[in-house]
Amino acid sequence: MPENLIASTQVKLWLLSRSGPFAGVRFPLSEGVTRVGRAPDNHVVVEGDNASTVSLYHLEISHDDSSCHVRDLGSTNGTWVNEQRVSEADVSPQATIRLGTQGPEFSLIEEEAAPEVLDRTLEAPHPELGRPVPTPVTESPYEKLLSAAVARARRLRHHGVGGETMNIMRSMVEQAVAQMHRRTHRRFRIIGLCLVMALVGVSLFAALKITALRRQKRAIDTHIRQIDAQLQKAGEGMDTDKLISQLGDYSKEGEALQESMLYRLSMRADGDFVTRELRAVMAEFGAEVYSIPPDFIDRVNHYIQQDQGPDRPVIAHALIQARGQLQTIQQILRKQELPVDLAYIPLVESSLDASKASAAGAVGPWQFTAPTAKAYGLRVDAQVDERKDLVKSTYATCKYLRDLILDFGTGSSVMLALAAYDSGTTTVKQAVSKTVRDPIKQRNFWYLYRSQALPHETREYVPRVFAAILIGRNPAHFGF
Repeated sequence: MPENLIASTQVKLWLLSRSGPFAGVRFPLSEGVTRVGRAPDNHVVVEGDNASTVSLYHLEISHDDSSCHVRDLGSTNGTWVNEQRVSEADVSPQATIRLGTQGPEFSLIEEEAAPEVLDRTLEAPHPELGRPVPTPVTESPYEKLLSAAVARARRLRHHGVGGETMNIMRSMVEQAVAQMHRRTHRRFRIIGLCLVMALVGVSLFAALKITALRRQKRAIDTHIRQIDAQLQKAGEGMDTDKLISQLGDYSKEGEALQESMLYRLSMRADGDFVTRELRAVMAEFGAEVYSIPPDFIDRVNHYIQQDQGPDRPVIAHALIQARGQLQTIQQILRKQELPVDLAYIPLVESSLDASKASAAGAVGPWQFTAPTAKAYGLRVDAQVDERKDLVKSTYATCKYLRDLILDFGTGSSVMLALAAYDSGTTTVKQAVSKTVRDPIKQRNFWYLYRSQALPHETREYVPRVFAAILIGRNPAHFGF
């Protein structure tokens, strides 16, 4: 970092957007950690047409008096600093940071700033959609009070503290009154009173609206839970179309509710850690839904407990001793522009044991059968078996997975590709076609899962892979 940045506490660091609808907008970097991504609880929220390469939680920037550090948060399309892809890197002013190869681009800039009288929360993101806005050239003391009140309320909500709106309002009123007593000019008194009244009105309106949104969400979630319970009791072979159609209608209502700005600002993430992580992974897979089937979550939790218990030595070996192999697979998947989380499939298939062979004759970390391996360019004969070669078999798997994803079309194609990887494309299609005639529904993983159209082995395989993905993404959380 430049010497003046280290020596002066008056230097501010900013992220300057250079692309998209917010080109030219500066985002302040407070000391500590600033997170960037598509999720609404990021400090810098990236949305719009140029956000397709941005993950929910893409990167974070750590900043203190002496250094500034960028760390990629396992994003799908990577983080680029000064045209170089990085996992983490120290950065200095004038550095360029890009989210994905062709994604949104930012510059790190510094500027001298006069000392602020109020708390640093005056530089907090704008309360609408969590986006910062450029600091006005001139700002009255009452505008600063209003900005501070909104920033403080949003910060408390972000940390899970509710019911403080009236306390914040009372504090801001007292400060406004004190400001007015120190000023004799009638114009400032009128402005101050108007701003305080506006703050009271906005707070009351927001409180009423948020209460209505919460009530509506509780009603939607209750209906969905009831329908899911009926679907679990329905059993295979029964007509579940009506129930799933009703569930789809309620899910659409819930998705529309999530688009509300006040919903994003006031609602905390639903569900426990596993549910939230499942939503994050599925969003990156393009299989995100308002409501994940409860029995799917139960099976994921079942396999997580199994990996923490009886299978712990196997998973620990794959994540620790075989970590280098796992990283090699992730690099190849990233190079082939496939989701890097698919690297955890071999944990389920072979525990990354290249010599493992199944009763059906599948061999290697990806458990290829000989015909499939040969079809994708691997040599399998008496002298050489390239199914055991980690790099060659991974490149062959990328071609196979890409064909599966393209074969099942858009939407939840990655989920269906996982299902087909276990039992084969033909098996999945035959099982589906026997119970589902609608070609659109045949390509909807969640419809097939809820209607129990998929083979039992496949219904178990997909949650098992997701259990490995969640543990691989959060090893410390699960005790590895």
